[in-house]
Amino acid sequence: MKVTKAVIPAAGFGTRFLPATKSQPKEMLPIVDTPVIQYVVEEAVASGITDILMVIGRGKRAIEEHFDRSFELEWELEAKGRIRELESVRRISSLANIHFVWQKQMLGLGDAIRCAEAHVGGQPFAVLLGDTLMQGEVPATRQLLDVYERTGTCVVALEEVPLERVQRYGVIVGERLDGRVWTIRDMVEKPSPEEAPSRLVVASRYILVPEIFPALAQVRPGKGGEIQLTDALRMLARRAPFHGCQVDSVRHDAGNKLDFIKTNIHYAMARDDLREALSEFILKQADVIRGYSGGGGAGG
Repeated sequence: MKVTKAVIPAAGFGTRFLPATKSQPKEMLPIVDTPVIQYVVEEAVASGITDILMVIGRGKRAIEEHFDRSFELEWELEAKGRIRELESVRRISSLANIHFVWQKQMLGLGDAIRCAEAHVGGQPFAVLLGDTLMQGEVPATRQLLDVYERTGTCVVALEEVPLERVQRYGVIVGERLDGRVWTIRDMVEKPSPEEAPSRLVVASRYILVPEIFPALAQVRPGKGGEIQLTDALRMLARRAPFHGCQVDSVRHDAGNKLDFIKTNIHYAMARDDLREALSEFILKQADVIRGYSGGGGAGG
């Protein structure tokens, strides 16, 4: 069955970005001049998705407004002859059929996906985390869909990380099927480096089949009452293996401050209108840093 629907969980509070996220969703923080959530939607659309459900919570109205028409703004831009900006804001509301549902309590990623059951209607669907960007020539979600079309199973994005970082992620147990595709037998959530079965971790993108919902219904709440998607995937893996794909993409976690700054630099350097000036600034700052570290600063 062709996958045309996607779910984007975007209900979290974004406490790591306070006070900026006190009155604005973390997903609306800009990467250069475009909100994080728009990049995620554009990845889904470029992968062939036409119908998107966003799972939101309190304080997320700005996301709804961003993907709706703003007739007053459009009229103002048109009156001033700012056609380029006019086209860019009109394009946002026509990217896909976008719907919203509220996650009434913050009970984890698994619970957020349960909110989408009625919308996906017994069809396979993609999941893209709303605070993580994947940068590459072929959209990461499209790479997963290519594997799904071969296997008909759940497919998760995989990334190989240094051993000291495995404790941040869900780590897979499995074997290589071919190329970048792995057969997954089990998963271990946030293992210590000594106990990690591999260095391949799940990386923020999923293709899920409808069987995920009965599995989620059986998951026992963990810390904070949260329903973990990993637990449901492990249930499915015990019945029949699913698959992972080492995506040929660079993952940018825009959900923490340092990586958010790095992501802005990565995306700015990819733009013709910013690359040269930003490169000059970075080189000058590197000289300043070298001066400090070498004792060449004032009074040195």
